[in-house]
Amino acid sequence: MSDELRGLRALVIGGGSGIGLATATLLARDGARVTLAGRTESKLANAAAPLVSEGLDVGWTVCDALDAASVRAAVEVASVDRRLEIAVVVPGGGSIKPVLLFDDEEFSRQIDLNVRPVYLTLKYAGQAMVRSGRGSFVAVSSTAAAFSTRYLASYSAGKAAVDQLVRVAADELGEHGIRVNSVRPGMTRTPTTAAAFQNEKMMDAFLAGQPIGRSGEAGDIAHAIRYLAGPESSWVTGQHLAVDGGHTLRSFVDYAQLIPLPDVRATILGADDAG
Repeated sequence: MSDELRGLRALVIGGGSGIGLATATLLARDGARVTLAGRTESKLANAAAPLVSEGLDVGWTVCDALDAASVRAAVEVASVDRRLEIAVVVPGGGSIKPVLLFDDEEFSRQIDLNVRPVYLTLKYAGQAMVRSGRGSFVAVSSTAAAFSTRYLASYSAGKAAVDQLVRVAADELGEHGIRVNSVRPGMTRTPTTAAAFQNEKMMDAFLAGQPIGRSGEAGDIAHAIRYLAGPESSWVTGQHLAVDGGHTLRSFVDYAQLIPLPDVRATILGADDAG
């Protein structure tokens, strides 16, 4: 434990497990007053309990990151006198699917799933940071924002939008003492990626595309977020830090060789014949 973040208030959206919980742990151990936020009350309570037992200043609040009122309420819980210094937002996701076969509304929903939590947290946490006169906002993006990720069109587009939002917000908010950055994880072991880690062929393909031959752990990403959240990065803003074992030096895996996917041509021609 250290006092580097003593007196700072932090909100971690998606803090009940995985990257969010690992990040919250580091922030709290460095002295921050941390509020975990997520959709499931029992999950948050179970996540917070061992940290509180360490003597850390950790609380939690239920929050739907897609709902503006819910995010605003979470920021208010995490703030003191409507002031906040650190905000981290983790949620996102998307389907593995050929680009031509997304349902019309499905594609838009998945873009929103990645962008909306970041924007809402940025908006309300950013307002609290303006009141504080300083702050650091960190979004969890993805390496999918950096290069072509075949069969992840909605996720890739959503994360690219997150990173551009980060750049614009950093440019606007620097004058208020607020830094805005993102972290781009590679394939990282979390509850969300558990199924992928059980697919030996898939994991071999990811590792073959990395100079550093191991998968990421939640702590790898958390340490990068902690750096961007704290005073060590006081001259860093508008940046996207890849934590990926070097994967973006090479190329993304071909999911069509690893899992069953619909045949685009057969699907389209079959639909034409049926019509």
